[in-house]
Amino acid sequence: MTTHVKRAFKYRFYPTDAQAAELSRTFGCVRKVYNMALAARTQAWVTRQERVNYNATSAMLTAWKKTEELAYLNEVSSVPLQQTLRHLQTAFTHFFGKRAKYPRFKSRKKSRRSAEYTSSAFRFRDGKLTLAKMTEPLAVVWSRPLPEGMSPSTVTLLQDAAGRWFVSLLCEDPGIKPLPANANAVGIDAGLEHLLTLSTGEKITNPRHERRDRAALARTQRRLAKKEKGSANRARARLKAAKIHARIADRRRDTLHKITTRLVRENQTLVIEDLTVRNMVKNHKLARAISDAAWSEFRSMLEYKAQWYGREVIAVDRWFPSSRLCSACNTLRDTMPLHVRTWTCDCGITHDRDVNAAHNLLAAGLAVTVCGAGVRPQRTTPDRQSATKQKPSRREP
Repeated sequence: MTTHVKRAFKYRFYPTDAQAAELSRTFGCVRKVYNMALAARTQAWVTRQERVNYNATSAMLTAWKKTEELAYLNEVSSVPLQQTLRHLQTAFTHFFGKRAKYPRFKSRKKSRRSAEYTSSAFRFRDGKLTLAKMTEPLAVVWSRPLPEGMSPSTVTLLQDAAGRWFVSLLCEDPGIKPLPANANAVGIDAGLEHLLTLSTGEKITNPRHERRDRAALARTQRRLAKKEKGSANRARARLKAAKIHARIADRRRDTLHKITTRLVRENQTLVIEDLTVRNMVKNHKLARAISDAAWSEFRSMLEYKAQWYGREVIAVDRWFPSSRLCSACNTLRDTMPLHVRTWTCDCGITHDRDVNAAHNLLAAGLAVTVCGAGVRPQRTTPDRQSATKQKPSRREP
């Protein structure tokens, strides 16, 4: 049975002045409806202990449109407004399922400017995309073709902080199929000196994209700090800083895509470490370097590409002492400071810290597969230790 993978194809487009104004109004209405619905649901719970669902907020939206104060909501397409209510319902579902925090209000300055259109609110014919409430198609730069014979099910319009306009088309991609299985397995150790170290001995250089543009970014941000708040000069200075941030993010994302695609194509099993990046960036000396390495984004790309192509990703417990454990004799050292890059075990073997860690991660990941601990590390076992937490226990004399 063949199953098609749904994939988003993102393109840049250049709207006319009228289209830009229409989309800006839509973004504002989407944000307004989301915030009003969130406030209504919060108030209902605080005052009456009542849970308001999507159907109730949809009825509220109809009533809001009939009021004189919110009559401008009728000027934009109703589909993005309904979709933002569905997104709010999803946010509450994740919250009640303890998978996310309580939904927050959208900010005019900080939140992403986006709107989602379903198939009833756009027309896609002969490579031209026309949205509801618009008479002309968008000037999309088709940098790559869509899958042949496939039409998008949803279209998302967004504008980033650098002022660039993008359109994301979600459609099925029949070209994504599981790759032929092989016997290759690799352990991957993430680091800062080298972005990744593989159990094969290969070390992938950390490009340090943020460091390359740090001087230009600092200069631009100093100029931004001197501008008067609310002035046109400040808006232009903010845009210059945002463009540098966008360039850094684009380079980082491109590098990670190339690395993850190669790893998934070459290996059947990929073993990584379950790092808590959220806690690690609290170290103010390493926060900038850790953020620039983008370990969380690397793991996300690796996991969804592995799912696409029939590969397996195993995340070893974060407490597994991969750096302190000798991969040859399994001797565990008590400490291993970060400045120690090579060390010699009592068995006489000299280890490169990162390569040794990658070897240990691979061995632990294969052990997880054998004992059935699953892709995500088990937090508790009968002896209250993870299945991959291999610290030696005290033995009775």
